[in-house]
Amino acid sequence: MNSQIKEPNPLNFFEVRQLKVPPPHFEYIELGLSYNLEETIIKWITKNLRGRFYYGKSVSFNNNNPYQPLIKVGFEEPKELSYFTLACPHLKYK
Repeated sequence: MNSQIKEPNPLNFFEVRQLKVPPPHFEYIELGLSYNLEETIIKWITKNLRGRFYYGKSVSFNNNNPYQPLIKVGFEEPKELSYFTLACPHLKYK
């Protein structure tokens, strides 16, 4: 038996798990975009977490670097944000 087969997630079935608009009640993290991580991070989230999430791109402007592309990832459950930041192997910190 395949160990990765899990119970079906109703949010996936009804296609309401990944949101297109960032809700104000979600917990967010912004990460620097150094290369294309979109598919990899979304795949990791859908495989390892169960709740609703938001993934989007944004930009940051500051004095040192006038333009910096960012990834904005948000979770409905704060514990999923904590698990994501600790366990996702695709995140690289400076």
